[in-house]
Amino acid sequence: MAARGQRAMAALPHLVKSLRSRPVSNAPRLRHIPSLRRTFSLYDQINLIDSVPEDQLRFQSYDDTGFKINNVKYEGSLLIVENKIMTWTPKTFVEITAESLSIFKAVHPIPDILILGCGKYIQPISPELRKFILSTGMKLEAVDSRNAASTYNVLNEEGRTVAAALIPYGVTS
Repeated sequence: MAARGQRAMAALPHLVKSLRSRPVSNAPRLRHIPSLRRTFSLYDQINLIDSVPEDQLRFQSYDDTGFKINNVKYEGSLLIVENKIMTWTPKTFVEITAESLSIFKAVHPIPDILILGCGKYIQPISPELRKFILSTGMKLEAVDSRNAASTYNVLNEEGRTVAAALIPYGVTS
């Protein structure tokens, strides 16, 4: 996987140059370069992994209202702990509190990392929530829900003890 990332980064200057050059067809020339962030996103790379053990959870897709995991569509917010999927009460980012994550006071072994999917956009984590999560012994990764799903896939594939708390991608606050 690291070699693929290095090849992608080496190809980046050539991609930018080709996007800026004159088109070879009669198609209209692009006025701006498309987002390279989307071109090389982690989510796109993780979709290339096909051999996942049957007992592992794997996000396959997402939409504005939920997620598809192991060929099952789940609506609303999700909490994933110990490879178990649970519906989760918070519907918006501001509803995420230490109380909504209180399951981590009882879970053993505690996951290495909590992937927090904030919805469509990354949100700042309140000091109280950050303090609670760190007090459990977990590391925190707060990203948009699209990248949270792909990060969960990668870490779970590596055999890491990972948990995820995700709000659907269509939620903006």
